[in-house]
Amino acid sequence: MQYSKDVENMCPVAKGAYHGPAPIPEEGKWVQAKEIKDISGLTHGVGWCAPQQGACKLTLNVKEGVIEECLVETIGCSGMTHSAAMAAEILPKKTILEALNTDLVCDAINVAMREIFLQIVYGRSQTAFSEGGLPIGAGLDDLGKGLRSQVGTMYGTAAKGARYLELAQGYVTRMALNDKDEIVAFEFLNLGKFTDALKKGSTPEEAVQGAMGHYGQWDNAAKYIDPRNDAETHDSTSKFPISE
Repeated sequence: MQYSKDVENMCPVAKGAYHGPAPIPEEGKWVQAKEIKDISGLTHGVGWCAPQQGACKLTLNVKEGVIEECLVETIGCSGMTHSAAMAAEILPKKTILEALNTDLVCDAINVAMREIFLQIVYGRSQTAFSEGGLPIGAGLDDLGKGLRSQVGTMYGTAAKGARYLELAQGYVTRMALNDKDEIVAFEFLNLGKFTDALKKGSTPEEAVQGAMGHYGQWDNAAKYIDPRNDAETHDSTSKFPISE
């Protein structure tokens, strides 16, 4: 240790009582975090790249400072999906300090890592007051049965109004309009249910039928339109492809 001449010439003054850092809530207990291994919790962080053309939601399950589980979800940028594939291999088994100082390939994922680090080390995790935290695998549960991210895709213009393209329920096949051309309902194809049915041996027709649904005042609509090509239909029966 090197000291400047000014410091060397100072007389020593004793340090008073040391009470340690303020305790933070971690998985149902209060912890005075002094080292990385003192940190545990499951939580989420959201990041974005410099041009803000895409975003990442990162979920980490940290046990005693080590990332045991990660979920990387991205939107808006095709390259970011491939960066997420690499990040999913990089993150597990790293300490959160290592991960914070690791290139996770994409700026949006790096920013998400920064944001989630701040939450965890300040005791603001989703499991701060959950005794024992959540088991490894809890991150995967966020995706539901079909293991698909919650995606919402909407488009609208002042001239032509809104188009629903995809919601939590699934891929939007038709929008229902009333006699004033206002949106009153939508029809959807749940892609998770559809692909699961195919894997179980259902025919494509059977899989489609089991994965179709609608939400809102569907049967009372004046007409139905395809939000992607504006094809108009008047049959309320859910089927895909649409035909009358």
